Amino acid sequence: MFRRKITDELIKWKNSTGKRKALVIKGMRQIGKTFIARAFAEENYENVIYINFKDNESAKRIFDGDFAVDRITLDISAIIPGAHFIPGKSVIIFDEVQECSNARASIKAFMLDGRYDIICTGSLLGIKGYNRKKGRGIPTGFEHIIYMKPMDFEEFLWAKGVNEAVLSEVKACFTEHRAISETIHSSMLRYFREYMCVGGMPYVVDRFLSTNDMSIVLEEQRDILEEFKDDFGKHLDENENEETDLALLGRINRVFDSIPAQLAKENKKFTYSMLEKKGRSENYQAAIQWLYDAGIVNICNNLTNLSLPLAGNRIDNVFKIYMQDTGLFVSMLEEGTSGRILSGDLGMYKGAMYENIIADAFSKLGRSLYYFHKDSGLEIDFITTIETETALIEVKATTGNTKSANTILKNKDQYGVNRLIKLSENNVGLEGEKLTIPYYMVYLLK
Repeated sequence: MFRRKITDELIKWKNSTGKRKALVIKGMRQIGKTFIARAFAEENYENVIYINFKDNESAKRIFDGDFAVDRITLDISAIIPGAHFIPGKSVIIFDEVQECSNARASIKAFMLDGRYDIICTGSLLGIKGYNRKKGRGIPTGFEHIIYMKPMDFEEFLWAKGVNEAVLSEVKACFTEHRAISETIHSSMLRYFREYMCVGGMPYVVDRFLSTNDMSIVLEEQRDILEEFKDDFGKHLDENENEETDLALLGRINRVFDSIPAQLAKENKKFTYSMLEKKGRSENYQAAIQWLYDAGIVNICNNLTNLSLPLAGNRIDNVFKIYMQDTGLFVSMLEEGTSGRILSGDLGMYKGAMYENIIADAFSKLGRSLYYFHKDSGLEIDFITTIETETALIEVKATTGNTKSANTILKNKDQYGVNRLIKLSENNVGLEGEKLTIPYYMVYLLK
């Protein structure tokens, strides 16, 4: 079992005082939601009742009737031998709950009853309207929702068994802005390149650690991508117009397949003309939203200016799209990409690769994604807040200069920005308002 940070959130929910809500774990498929829910439940409850609604049609039918808790638990015990419902000591896991909307609707009754805890997981729970015709609504006010994402770099290092003393030294060097030893630095860069190729899907990480074979990693990643594409069609029963549904499905696939080409451009702004000759934003908004709601992509919006709050300056129709998991992004590229990454030769995708993994890391830190681009050519890769101040984030695949960032820092009256963080292969260094840190420290930018 891999050590995951989300466990702390589950413990916090379990220990919360007062009337507890049901815990709902949302996230893309294959990130370990089921595993973490079952492992946590087994460790913290005397009785665990597990129902997978993707595999268990009989269980679905239980929730077609009324939501009387005693009836539901009696019916569950009839189809699941060994299921015991003991007040205060039992938890019910609704796995793949998006496949049984009525089970999710029953949460209100269970929470008002108060005898049993409920944990729900689902990979398409973020899709607006999914299975809406088949259920009796969402139990507003009775759910505590947490978002689970693929493993971050620190979790990857834990899985590899990297010594805690090494990780403590990395954190200390980041905090104190001092250079780290070349031995640790070179090792961490190598681990980071591995992480870029493997990504954070737990099963893929496990296969990498057990085989050390990148061809097997690639095979597993591409299987996951095919499963994603199978999911794209799962909105088809939600629209009365089959022709409209099929058009949307085609657009979801075109957006998804275009991501590598979109990021290979020098200007990585998402452009609709790459999807079709006269592509229009209104035709593709639903497709992009589907991929975002499914947790497959991250969206990074341009800003009108750099003043706080950044969300108030977001330009909704000017954005970049990054893959949620950089390992999956690598698997979308041509054969041999992983080998080139591990050797440090990234070719034409080097900028895209590093921007994607930093966007991925920021997303896992809970940071909204913004960048800044002006027609004059001024562009900053990412804009975020550090200690309540606007910070410029520059991602350099090579040593690279920071011309745009320097311009902004020199014009404080116009932009009001005093902080620049440059991510590159270089060691830690501080020069005035410019902090340089190696890529692998990005998970520390909390």
